[in-house]
Amino acid sequence: MTTQPQDATAGHAAGAAIEDHAAIGDGRTVALIDRSGTVDWLPLPSLDSPPVFAALLDPERGGRLVLRPVSEFTSRRRYLPGTNVLETTFTTASGTVRVTDALITGVAGRLPWVEFARRVDGVDGIVVMDWAVEPGTVLGGASPWAEHIDGSRILRVGTVNIGVTGLTDGEDDPEAPRFGGRIRVGEGTRRTLTMVATDDEPLHLPVPGNVDIGIDRTTSNWELWSNTFSYSGPWADAVQRSALALKLLLYAPTGAIAAAATTSLPETPRGGKNWDYRFAWVRDTAYALRALERFGLREETHAAISWLLRAVKGDPAELRVLYGLREESSADPVEHDVPGWRGIGPVVTGNRAAEQLQLGVYGDLLSVALAYAAAGNVLDVPTRRLVSDVADRVCDVWREPDSGMWELTELRHHTSSKMGCWQALQAALQLAELGQAAGNPARWRREADLIHDWVDEHCWSDRLGAYTMVAGEDELDASVLLHAPSGFDRGERMRSTIAALRRELGSGPLLFRFTGARAEGEAPFVACSFWLAAALACVGDVADATSVMDDLVGRANDVGLYAEMIDEDGTFWGNFPQALSHLGLIDAALTIADLRR
Repeated sequence: MTTQPQDATAGHAAGAAIEDHAAIGDGRTVALIDRSGTVDWLPLPSLDSPPVFAALLDPERGGRLVLRPVSEFTSRRRYLPGTNVLETTFTTASGTVRVTDALITGVAGRLPWVEFARRVDGVDGIVVMDWAVEPGTVLGGASPWAEHIDGSRILRVGTVNIGVTGLTDGEDDPEAPRFGGRIRVGEGTRRTLTMVATDDEPLHLPVPGNVDIGIDRTTSNWELWSNTFSYSGPWADAVQRSALALKLLLYAPTGAIAAAATTSLPETPRGGKNWDYRFAWVRDTAYALRALERFGLREETHAAISWLLRAVKGDPAELRVLYGLREESSADPVEHDVPGWRGIGPVVTGNRAAEQLQLGVYGDLLSVALAYAAAGNVLDVPTRRLVSDVADRVCDVWREPDSGMWELTELRHHTSSKMGCWQALQAALQLAELGQAAGNPARWRREADLIHDWVDEHCWSDRLGAYTMVAGEDELDASVLLHAPSGFDRGERMRSTIAALRRELGSGPLLFRFTGARAEGEAPFVACSFWLAAALACVGDVADATSVMDDLVGRANDVGLYAEMIDEDGTFWGNFPQALSHLGLIDAALTIADLRR
């Protein structure tokens, strides 16, 4: 429950805390809503588009959607069960209202336009509400303007067209590029504010009555999706919420899965590490596909693997770390002259990691193909050839240094990258046994054994009693925990490594990414903490794994979402909601459930 000030703009100059946000989406874009009912992040028309509403990064000029009581209030919120429809209840001295927020979906899936509906229901008494639709400058790239056309309220920002319907209680300023006003909501009263948007195409203005039907239909669509969900093990509610969060990040037009819904939310108070995560990482896609397949979500599984294979087949000799959600997406970093969240810059679109060499992605890619084939699906002939080509390439390149999983600039012999190469060859061997890959399995098996022996000899520290971050050094890296579930090591060396990581990188159940991360000002990395739980289960410490999971599940925000990092005091850092964090939760829960049995 949160108490908010009377002034509708108070508190926004500093920016709402990352953990104070909830996310809604429609399969094409994602909106972030803070506890005050303010939307401070919404790219239009697509998740990777420039953000038309971006007060999260630019409080003065970024733009926002406001719907909140004028007087002091407390708020509590939840997702309607099994949905990504948000319900916020505001209580004031004069009454109570309930706001339902939804990005509307159609009868047969996403709409061809973006339709954001905000329904206000009076619960008791009378509450006066402020409302506003105020687009921003698109990170300094456009100047919004307003006009009335045949009685309709229209906003223009670059090529984006926005229509505002539903509320007639307006106080329009013809000189301001916004629409807004105040409404009185009494007990039993229902009012609806709708914003629709298109990009470089005509604008459809919905009939107000149809919008209300659309909110209920969207709720039913999400409930229907959740009813196909097939997990009833431990932490079922958290697993389902994580699956719903991943569904928000799945870009339906192509099947790509974004790493997060935002760009430039800082990883540290120092700033600098502010990257755009609205791209699809091969690694994240691999983890997501395993979860989606396990949950019986066939359409999403097929769409995601088809997207990934199309992307990779474009240039299989140069497998990239990440790809755009659309073919026209560019990962070239561009810095924007806006202040950033709470003034912590820079604000960047694009991500330099796109051009890095990370050998671990080979293991991610082939493990995706294996999971899909092992579930009873049939790989097409070009994909079977791709498997063989990638396996042969791994045999040649595993000895090279790379940037490692954490996208560092210095090329080194990262232990987890070598383990990922071993994982790739193991997956290729299993695909060959299934008759879904042709090539030279004898060579793959021989090189896999050489990788394992090399890691055992060069990447183990007797002094630390642990696998190290890089060969021949004494730094530690939590990403080696991924290779307990992969099967590289579930014995005493992995058990000893877990102990060393908890000792050197741990903060209770939380883990920092690698040696030096804490000194650089980072908070513990959420996914690493879930990897710890899964690895504990893999080495036989199921009770300890369960205890860690119980703690971590309780560290989500009030609606069950995670960012990239969580400080010891509960503060979120990094982009949000973060797919890898939710994938870590899902994978740990599934691993522990399997090993309990």
